[in-house]
Amino acid sequence: MKIAIETLGCKLNQAETEALQRQFVRAGFEPVQHPAEADVYILNTCTVTHTADAKARHLLRMARRQNPDIFIIATGCYAQRAAAEITAIAGVDCVVDNSEKSNLLQILSNIPSKTHTPIGKIAASAPFRTRSFLKIQDGCQNFCGYCIVPFVRSSETSVPPGSIIDEIRQRTNEGYQEVVLTGTRVGGYAFEGLDLTGLLQRILDQTKIPGVRLSSLQPQEISPELIKLWRNSRLCPHFHLSLQSGSTTVLNRMNRRYTPDEYRKAVQLIRKEVPGVAITTDVIVGFPGETDTEFEASLEFCKQMGFARIHVFSYSPRSGTAAAKMAGQVADKVKKERSRKMLALAEESANKFRESFAGEALDVLWEKQTDDGDWTGMTGNYIRVYAKSKDDLGNKKSKIKIQ
Repeated sequence: MKIAIETLGCKLNQAETEALQRQFVRAGFEPVQHPAEADVYILNTCTVTHTADAKARHLLRMARRQNPDIFIIATGCYAQRAAAEITAIAGVDCVVDNSEKSNLLQILSNIPSKTHTPIGKIAASAPFRTRSFLKIQDGCQNFCGYCIVPFVRSSETSVPPGSIIDEIRQRTNEGYQEVVLTGTRVGGYAFEGLDLTGLLQRILDQTKIPGVRLSSLQPQEISPELIKLWRNSRLCPHFHLSLQSGSTTVLNRMNRRYTPDEYRKAVQLIRKEVPGVAITTDVIVGFPGETDTEFEASLEFCKQMGFARIHVFSYSPRSGTAAAKMAGQVADKVKKERSRKMLALAEESANKFRESFAGEALDVLWEKQTDDGDWTGMTGNYIRVYAKSKDDLGNKKSKIKIQ
């Protein structure tokens, strides 16, 4: 049987999708890119914003239109939060919440095969991509005012370090050059007294994977002991450090557990210890009660930080969260204008960061060829680069001079 799996949302979802792909390939399924080619379509959904919900509904309906005979499964956070809403979409055959996501292969076991491919015929060791997303932690109990995630991924659990080491060794044997450690709250990793710092040290000591990258951290999770590990060049010089707002009062209403000044100190520590580091972030505009003054404070703070990339979100009410009930909901027109300003700053900041490396030699992990025939890849500090080459650069690392 042919299977297409699509992912919306965070790197944790990407890691879980990768784990699903591995299960299905080992069971004899053939992965394909598009629902039109598949017997089974799985959509791993996100529900962080109403836009993510709408995109999931669109993709599910489109899969049915493209392939009337396909078996469609919706899973992930939107399926967890609003199963009835998804079930009502014509053509969705099965809705599976996060707790049962890892059992999808068993759920599908009774669907008759349409091919004669023997189980195990397809090579399970073939890499899916140049970097592998690996889940090390799940769940969050911070309950930030805007966030639906604690309601759909509530229980905080961490993967045993031995299992993580084994997975990384397997990825190394498969030829992967980089692993991305993901979770709902990666900085909250805790297993029998071992924290994230201890886990990273074990990975560096006990594996030979060339590159290790973290998906996201909170500023209060940054410590001198953690950052000192980046003296090892195998740790990619890139930190995604969630901000959400540069206004003290907005952060307080959001129930974030730091101030702009504490965030600034975390950034200063990182930049002191990690040369050439990229610091990327998330920012929400139009949070309930956000005044013009608070927005301008957030905009100015982001300008001062010089982020390599800013992911900008207009606040989206999520039923059940504290912010959805707050007074002072910001008008869509105002949110749109503030988003425009923050996005303009994001583009300016990203350009300045990239241009600061012109003329320097950086290590690049090459990924694939573009439609134009150029090779594209990512530097350790998260700069997308392109080059012309007659050689096959896929999944290889090389040092190049940035133009």
